[in-house]
Amino acid sequence: MSGQSLTDRITAAQHSVTGSAASRTVCKATTHEIMGPKKKHLDYLIHCTNEMNVNIPQLADSLFERTTNNSWVVVFKSLITTHHLMVYGNERFVQYLASRNTLFNLSNFLDKSALQGYDMSTFIRRYSRYLNEKAVSYRQVAFDFTKVKRGVEGVMRTMNIEKLLKTIPIIQNQMDALLDFNVNSSDLTNGIINAAFMLLFKDSIRLFAAYNEGIINLLEKYFDMKKVQCKEGLDIYKKFLPRMTRVSEFLKIAEQVGIDRGDIPDLSQAPSSLLDALEQHLASLEGKKVKDSTAASRASTLSSAVSSLANTGMSFTRVDEREKQAALEEEQSRLKALKEQRVKELSQRLSFTTTDMSPVCSSSASCSSAPAVDLFSTPSCGILKPTVAYSDPQLVSGGHPEKLVSDDLDSSLANLVGNLEIGNTSTKNDIHWTQPGEKKMTGGLNWQPKAAPSTTWNPMLFQPSSFPVTTPTGLVGYSLPPPLSTMTLMTPPSLMYSRPVLRPSNPFSSASGAQLQFMKKRTNLSTVALISIAALPFGGTVILKNPWLG
Repeated sequence: MSGQSLTDRITAAQHSVTGSAASRTVCKATTHEIMGPKKKHLDYLIHCTNEMNVNIPQLADSLFERTTNNSWVVVFKSLITTHHLMVYGNERFVQYLASRNTLFNLSNFLDKSALQGYDMSTFIRRYSRYLNEKAVSYRQVAFDFTKVKRGVEGVMRTMNIEKLLKTIPIIQNQMDALLDFNVNSSDLTNGIINAAFMLLFKDSIRLFAAYNEGIINLLEKYFDMKKVQCKEGLDIYKKFLPRMTRVSEFLKIAEQVGIDRGDIPDLSQAPSSLLDALEQHLASLEGKKVKDSTAASRASTLSSAVSSLANTGMSFTRVDEREKQAALEEEQSRLKALKEQRVKELSQRLSFTTTDMSPVCSSSASCSSAPAVDLFSTPSCGILKPTVAYSDPQLVSGGHPEKLVSDDLDSSLANLVGNLEIGNTSTKNDIHWTQPGEKKMTGGLNWQPKAAPSTTWNPMLFQPSSFPVTTPTGLVGYSLPPPLSTMTLMTPPSLMYSRPVLRPSNPFSSASGAQLQFMKKRTNLSTVALISIAALPFGGTVILKNPWLG
């Protein structure tokens, strides 16, 4: 079976609906495809373990739920995903697994659906046992042996003898579970078991490095221990030798499947004379008769054994450093690729924005004639140019058309002010002002009306005419008052309507039919009425008169 099955797609869609991105990614990482979990899914799950708002128990339960599937592909990939998170994920994930009473209950798992299922089911049972033992080891010592600090100042080298004698058996149990996977190069026939083998290979290197440093610490303190401690220490060392041989065989299989020789450490066997020296020392503590041996010979034997084991530890350290360097280079290459992609996107966005923001000139000549440059270094094409040409000879002096607004803003404003005659003092000569203390009561005598000065509009004067009383008229017009010789003080008349019934309720609304008839007779007039207001100084009276009624 290859490719995602319909069940995988339906399960992923269900988790998409419920909104659990982590559970959906778990389903995608453990599909029915005969290949290892995809790196992008594993990276996302690692990121989830580092987020504080992610529910770690829910994530782990999703993986456990996938192990209840009947297909060996789904179960094997679930175990690989769990192992990957235990190695590269946040420590909170391992802590939760260690706090559970049971993890994977797959000791009786068997997939009978295909011939390959029989073979893979065996490795699934062994693999699940190792993961269970890995979680139990963390529960007992509260740290992961594959992640502890190594070297002279490492955890296993600085541990006291009492704790060391209790810790090394825990490492031995985990190492036994790993080596019990017992895979051969001929069994690595698909991407799933290959992915599991690579994780076990890396764990074996780190786990045996911690195991080796614990043995070095044990040998350095062996001749200073009590009889009971020496007996336990000798038993631990005897178990260490065959495990070292099995690890060497496991590493040979890794070399056969194509792993680089530089990534495989060299194991140096301790001299066989060391075991004899340890047994003789224990026999002497028990009071048995042993061969005569000097302290110098025992010290030389011990130093040679420790140096050989230390060389093995250095080999493991070099492998770890090489692996870290490779991982660092991979991350740097990925970061560089992301930076290049980001710079490319920003440059494209910037060029697109600049193209949209640049104005387009109508002609190159107009742009070249105006050297002004805006903030974006784009030449402007003229300021406030009119689009309508005025051809009225009365509005333009001399009869020649001119620009109402020029290209220069200052000259444009000056021309506008000149046309409006703002600041022209010649028109104000007819106005006489007096100080407030020189008020003279004239009673309106010796006052002559003056027409308002105008430069742009000379209305035509019409002869007054009378209308019959029966003729409906609109608003009555007004004209200049008679000469002062005949003018008498009188109250100003109010606005009169010849027929009140025709008075509109709103002066600004549309006129009635009779009013429209009257207005049609005067369509040749440019102005309906001329209003002349005579303001008598100091309390004068305004006189309004209809020019058509005389």
